[in-house]
Amino acid sequence: MIKNTGRTLATTAAMGAALAATVAISGTAHAQDAYAGHWQFKVLATAVMPSGSVVTSSVVDPLGLTANGKVLNGLATTANDNVTPTIAVEYFFKPSISVETIAGITAHHVTGTGTNLPAGGVGVVDHLQIIPFTVTAKYHLVGLLPAGIKPYIGVGPTLFAVINDRPSATVQSLGVTRTKLTSNFGGVIQAGLDVPVGHGYSLALDAKKYFVDTTAHFHTASGADVLDAKVRLNPWVVSAGVAYRF
Repeated sequence: MIKNTGRTLATTAAMGAALAATVAISGTAHAQDAYAGHWQFKVLATAVMPSGSVVTSSVVDPLGLTANGKVLNGLATTANDNVTPTIAVEYFFKPSISVETIAGITAHHVTGTGTNLPAGGVGVVDHLQIIPFTVTAKYHLVGLLPAGIKPYIGVGPTLFAVINDRPSATVQSLGVTRTKLTSNFGGVIQAGLDVPVGHGYSLALDAKKYFVDTTAHFHTASGADVLDAKVRLNPWVVSAGVAYRF
């Protein structure tokens, strides 16, 4: 009887341990599954760092915009960096799979640079404003790091919608009255990290690399298109902020 009781207690203990393990695994799976079907909203501070390099241009240049000592000497340009607020909305299909879109407006000035230009360059386009409509499919590496920290990677299309631009004072002095930068489609890759802090909130870190061009058209008062320059923007976009899942 004593031996049988010992076996019974051992069996009961084993069954209890197995049940506890099952409950723990089930709880973990439930916690991960809780992401599925949920939305996540992010408020971010975003640094936009474009390259602004010219890759091609038309040979028609009656105003000499590409001549030595003028605004596009050697067709070299830079666009200034900018920090702007953005928001992001994300939907989780599974704990590891989501789709995210971002919204914001970024503003820049384009400067011509070159050895025959003044130090610091010469202004080309002022008040360039872009809305980078972007959607990415993201894969989250669930369980890779402790404490619910979820790194992710993503890829998707983007539309850089140019909503405002105008020629600089220097370009206007040469006879250009209007600039027009085209809105173009491109692609984006991203990587980031969500760090839970409790009650549905997380700290969000994100980096994107865009691949997108725009063509800058320079017009005179008569409407003549005197120069076309294809500009490779290709910005790095780095964001940090707070996320809330609901």
